[in-house]
Amino acid sequence: MTTEERRRAFPKVDAHHHIWDLDAHSYPWLQEGPPRQRVYGNSAPLRRNYRIEDYLADVAPFRVEKSVYLQCGWNPADPVGETRYAQAVADAQPEGFPHGIVAHSDLDAPGVEDELKRHCASPNMRGIRMLLSHHDTPAYQWAPRGDYLTDPAWRRGYEALARQGLSFDAQLYPHQMPELARIAAEVPEVPLVIDHCGMPIERESGGLARWRDGMAALAALPHVHLKISGLGMVDHHWTVESLRPIVNEAIGIFGPDRCMFASNFPVDGLKSSLATLFDAFLEILAPRPLPEQQALFHDNAVRFYRL
Repeated sequence: MTTEERRRAFPKVDAHHHIWDLDAHSYPWLQEGPPRQRVYGNSAPLRRNYRIEDYLADVAPFRVEKSVYLQCGWNPADPVGETRYAQAVADAQPEGFPHGIVAHSDLDAPGVEDELKRHCASPNMRGIRMLLSHHDTPAYQWAPRGDYLTDPAWRRGYEALARQGLSFDAQLYPHQMPELARIAAEVPEVPLVIDHCGMPIERESGGLARWRDGMAALAALPHVHLKISGLGMVDHHWTVESLRPIVNEAIGIFGPDRCMFASNFPVDGLKSSLATLFDAFLEILAPRPLPEQQALFHDNAVRFYRL
């Protein structure tokens, strides 16, 4: 099968991307202070508009029929404003991009359930992502605290997701996975997806063993899914051959019916074009039966996010 035939062989869902308009809205991490060095590299090249028309141009070669917008550092004083923005973008698009919205709420905050209800006034609202990634290495750290998963207030907010019919996107590191697996086992009513392949940032033998153990603990729970995305953040000089073992092992752990592919653009655009990334994913998937490829790149995301 040629590259062009692979690209068009089946419909696709991009299960994780961002858009932002720095001229119209507030994104403190992109607009305030000097650019920071983060796990994905230097954030300076991200300080530009990436609107829906930019995203659609990037995915145009790939028969992407639906997408899911993920929260991306909007003004923390107005989290519901981000959902309304993404919904307005979808309403203005003839094809409805983005078809699903994963917003931000501080699950440990008083009154979070009322905020979740306001998010849900937007019809494309599907879930919440509150960044849990906490690490001793400053460049790896997103979450200001490392104890959310043991905080009773956070747990109450997590339980409130079920009452609102919302899922949770978990971005965290392998050392945090056992605690999340415990919570997920106790609150199975919240559909859970692990972002960015579980962030296998530590590639020495002990780090990969920790990743495998944490992934297995989460995969043992049938309501937990996995996004194969964000690998450019943890492998800055990736090639098809460097991605292949991680992707195939992740699918082996969770199974092809609970994994979904995603671009994480424009953040992963620091390391490659979207075309290069998706072509790499499709090349890795090529030995698998076509229905399985479509499940991994389309059907599983449609089912999980109710697209």
